[in-house]
Amino acid sequence: MHDFEFQRYVTVGQYLATDSPLHHLDPRARLVSSIFLLVAITAAPHLSGLGLALAVTFLALIAARVPLSYALRGLLAPLPFILFLALLQIVFGSPENTSPAWFTLGPLHISKMDLLTGSVIIVRFAALILLISLASAIISTSELVHGMQALLRPLTMLGIPTQDIVLMAQVTLRFLPLLALEAEHIAKAQASRGAEWGTGKTGILHRVRQALPLLVPLFLNSLQRAEALALAMEARGYHGGKGRTSMLELHFRASDAIALIIASALSVVIVML
Repeated sequence: MHDFEFQRYVTVGQYLATDSPLHHLDPRARLVSSIFLLVAITAAPHLSGLGLALAVTFLALIAARVPLSYALRGLLAPLPFILFLALLQIVFGSPENTSPAWFTLGPLHISKMDLLTGSVIIVRFAALILLISLASAIISTSELVHGMQALLRPLTMLGIPTQDIVLMAQVTLRFLPLLALEAEHIAKAQASRGAEWGTGKTGILHRVRQALPLLVPLFLNSLQRAEALALAMEARGYHGGKGRTSMLELHFRASDAIALIIASALSVVIVML
């Protein structure tokens, strides 16, 4: 039955109320710090910087009292695709790569630079997934909404519908676990009709071949769920924009400023290292 348990591997969008020091920070500080680190990991060109980012993410997971086994579980689902991308980079390489070949097999030439580039892809995706899981674990849905509204409030003067942007982010995070549950139902339905699930094969190509038939029904069910949500919101009189207030008052303290300074400094070091 483990072949059908997709939801247990989804850590993005799951809030963990561990009452850690990171949970007591202002939601705006948590959001901005996470964004700084995400941008740094995306822009880091070297493996040393990405290794530092991965180490910082593990330390933050420990500080947030998030079990490492739970966080690493989120890497299992996308791992075959990450390894497949790294393998493509290693095999085909870059046309600008002029380093000598480290391994040669017929027309296949693999250099140390190709292996380094593949390692960069693996570490970058692992750090991004773990950091997004950490941000989901320490920021609840209500805190995310209030924090984004406070950060985007100046944009309302430019006529930008910030309330709609916040709503889209909230719905996206809420629907990720539901998509995993929907994928479980589709996989079980296909297996009951003779699809090859749970055959014991664990290769990358086999995993990709299993996932392809899920995409179309999963996409259609997501559209139906989104349409039902829109109709329910309209029936309940939802409207964004002016006139909406909040019961929660955010307070920016010295600890929040220190967290922002540390996150920004680490982001600069990750990119420049």
